[in-house]
Amino acid sequence: MKPSVLFVCVHNAGRSQMAAGYLTALAQGRVDVFSAGSEPKDQINPVAIAAMAEEGIDIAGNVPKILTTEAVKQSDVVITMGCGDACPIFPGKRYEDWLLDDPAGQGIESVRPIRDEIKARVEALLAEILPA
Repeated sequence: MKPSVLFVCVHNAGRSQMAAGYLTALAQGRVDVFSAGSEPKDQINPVAIAAMAEEGIDIAGNVPKILTTEAVKQSDVVITMGCGDACPIFPGKRYEDWLLDDPAGQGIESVRPIRDEIKARVEALLAEILPA
C-alpha cells in the first residue's frame, strides 16, 4: 500500500507547499502527498515559488487548502510546521513537528536556507517511509 503524507502549516503558502513539492518530486508517485493549513492564504508565497523553481520544482499552480479532519484521517504521516493545536490527533498516525522559520515576508536569500532544511528533512522522511 502506498504511504500518504500530509504537510501542515498555518497558511499552507510556504513551508508546507515546499515540503509537498519536494516529496512529490522525490517520491516519483510512490507516496500520496497532501498539504493544508489551519488558516490558508489565498495564494502561494511568490518567494517560495521562486526558491523551489531554482530547484526545478514548480509549485506555482498549487492553491492553499484548509486543513480538514478528513485530510488527517487519510494520512499515514502528519508533519506540522508551526500550526500548534490546530491539527487534530488520531491514534495510529505518525506525527512530527518540524521547527522551521516561516518564509512569509522574507526575501529569497532568507528563504533558501529554509528550503534547503525542508529538502533534507523530506529526504530523511522518504528514506524512512520507503526503505530501499
